[in-house]
Amino acid sequence: MNYTELDVWKYSRELVKLVYLLTKSFPKEELYALINQIRRSVVSVPSNIAEGIGRQSNKETIHFLYSAKGSLFEVETQLYLAFDLDYISEIELKSILEKVISNKKLLNGFINYYKRL
Repeated sequence: MNYTELDVWKYSRELVKLVYLLTKSFPKEELYALINQIRRSVVSVPSNIAEGIGRQSNKETIHFLYSAKGSLFEVETQLYLAFDLDYISEIELKSILEKVISNKKLLNGFINYYKRL
């Protein structure tokens, strides 16, 4: 299976781009704090999906898919924090959270698929 053809991987890449664009407007003092943390979390989603697909067993694959899912929860929390700190608007928050939720649903489906193999 080629991970680059998977919708779950493609959509997580889109989320990375959105988060990077969104965090460009954060205050510069957050560069090594919230900006760095949220970017690392969002980058780990497609990275863990890719690494999981490259593993030798379904058990290992599922482990990395769950790591990707955990990173999505981190991103979600960090987006709420950015909202709480007035770095993003409620409209921006709702818009990007829709993408996070879509990514979670796709990832859950993909995890369930692997569990049935």
